[in-house]
Amino acid sequence: MEYLGLGLALAGAACAVLFAGAGSAMGTGIAGQAAAGVISEDPSKFARVLIMQLLPGTQGIYGLLVGFIVLSNIGLLGGDPVTMDWTTGLLYLGACMPIAIVGLVSGRFQGMTAAASIGVIARKPDQFGRAILFPAMVETYAILALLVTILAVVAIPLG
Repeated sequence: MEYLGLGLALAGAACAVLFAGAGSAMGTGIAGQAAAGVISEDPSKFARVLIMQLLPGTQGIYGLLVGFIVLSNIGLLGGDPVTMDWTTGLLYLGACMPIAIVGLVSGRFQGMTAAASIGVIARKPDQFGRAILFPAMVETYAILALLVTILAVVAIPLG
């Protein structure tokens, strides 16, 4: 029971990294399939479709950022873990859930939207500026989830 709180906080950090990273992996994979098809027909569109493929990768970065913040707060990055009760650990776990869940879902759907936008670029390369707006709209919700998670994590009192 001595390490239950620390374990719960660590589980929160792991969920943020794992779920948001999985969402990004799915999203970049979906967009990458569409990008590969376009490049096979017209290699000159590489830079534009690569940008679209990279967009769903941000959720994984957000999850990693949260993971580092939590690990730093609970002392695991400094080598001196803090002592916390299970309720504090549960607060960390709960605080990590917005980016974990939204990162998973939005990463996948941003990949689908990016793939559709890659289709636009394949047919009308001059519409890149408009096409990038569609996956960027999905990104908004990942950013909001990141904000809520960071605000919640830094507000948890230790000790």
